Amino acid sequence: MPAALYYDLGSPYAYLAVARCERVLGDVSLRPVLVGAIFAHRGWGSWGDTDERDPNVAEIERRAATYGLPTVRWPAGWPNNTLHAMRMAVWADTLGAGTAFAHAGFAGAFEHGRDLSDRDTLLAVADAVGLDRAQAAGAIALPEIKGALREATDRAIAAGVQGVPTTVVDGQVFYGDDRLEQAALASAGGR
Repeated sequence: MPAALYYDLGSPYAYLAVARCERVLGDVSLRPVLVGAIFAHRGWGSWGDTDERDPNVAEIERRAATYGLPTVRWPAGWPNNTLHAMRMAVWADTLGAGTAFAHAGFAGAFEHGRDLSDRDTLLAVADAVGLDRAQAAGAIALPEIKGALREATDRAIAAGVQGVPTTVVDGQVFYGDDRLEQAALASAGGR
């Protein structure tokens, strides 16, 4: 089975992981979850709203450069509400476009500085990967999509996911973009 990489489009650390996951892990299954719900379950919030913001921003920008990724551009008002973006990611997944949507969403947010909580910006991401804009706009309100995101997040919590990005390989949990290489070793049998 491929490694599972849990992500939320609002997480810059998840951006770093998703941008390089295929290169490091090979076959990987991207799993959309709502990190805010995971944080609420664990009893904490985003570092983006704390005194740790500036050091983490600097670390993310340093890692992006080290990984050979484009310069990080921060969306206005970050951290932004990604509830609708993550519902759309779940919907895109049902259509077989989840990976393309995740990559396009992360590029929009952290390479171009676009706010994915803005409806038109989010619909432009859907459009960029060939999804119907009208269907995409309606999908985020569908009860089955809302339920699927809740269920995916609950399953992630049950699997030991404490935040994003988290990679799970054969039941082993690797939390952080800087643990992709360890996950790759585990995937190759080098526990």
